[in-house]
Amino acid sequence: MNNTDPIADMLTRIRNATMVNKKDVAIPLSTEKLEISKILKNEGYISNFKVDNSELFAQIVVELKYNDKKASIIEGLKRVSKPGRRVYTKSDSVPKVLGGLGVAIISTSKGIMTGRDCKKNNVGGEVLLHIW
Repeated sequence: MNNTDPIADMLTRIRNATMVNKKDVAIPLSTEKLEISKILKNEGYISNFKVDNSELFAQIVVELKYNDKKASIIEGLKRVSKPGRRVYTKSDSVPKVLGGLGVAIISTSKGIMTGRDCKKNNVGGEVLLHIW
């Protein structure tokens, strides 16, 4: 099946898995989704991830993270830039998510990075998603 927005599909899979307290979720592999998974791990939103090549199509297996009350660490995911409406930002106007409590993930000419890294490296780009 052809997917027009693979990042939105990734976010929906993660959102659905956290709603039913699944331990992990499988997502079709792409370079962009792998970079987003690295950022989610570095920011502490997921426990770990690994690439699984045992199936017909390679997948990223994301291990979700829960607190001691079995509530998901990820409270919200929002796709900002969509195929029908692209959203770009300059380095000096990178959006803050929930006043700095969340993370904006941005696709730049230097790769996919957080909003904080964009400000540090003085680079702008396409705002992919917000997570909090």
